[in-house]
Amino acid sequence: MPPSTGTPRARSGALKRWLRRIRVLLLLLPLLIAAGIALYVVGTLHFSYSTGDRAGYVQKFSKKGWVCKTWEGELAMVSLPGTAPEIFAFSVRDEATAAEINRHIGERLALTYEQHKGVPSCFAESEYFVVKVRPLQP
Repeated sequence: MPPSTGTPRARSGALKRWLRRIRVLLLLLPLLIAAGIALYVVGTLHFSYSTGDRAGYVQKFSKKGWVCKTWEGELAMVSLPGTAPEIFAFSVRDEATAAEINRHIGERLALTYEQHKGVPSCFAESEYFVVKVRPLQP
């Protein structure tokens, strides 16, 4: 006969400890997942991948979103008169910046943006967040 691995009572206690650890892990797992998602969102919103400027005419600007309302817009960038404009989609989270864009709609503007890759769609439709607006002379 093979040697015994312990008394039935000792095996029962080890099984109970193992089941308790599994139960605690299953209770903590949703919290760990939520913390990981929160860290990912904070990281994508607070660290920019690139920054730059784009110049053109804001042709569309509106506040959108089911839960997270953001300002979404399109900047028509024209390189030469008579050519088709390139469209630059952007988002604005700051109300003061959005008000500044609304004041100068239809005028030639320079938009300073920060690119945030991987931002969840609830926070913006675009990965380009406008942080500064400068009206340009025609």
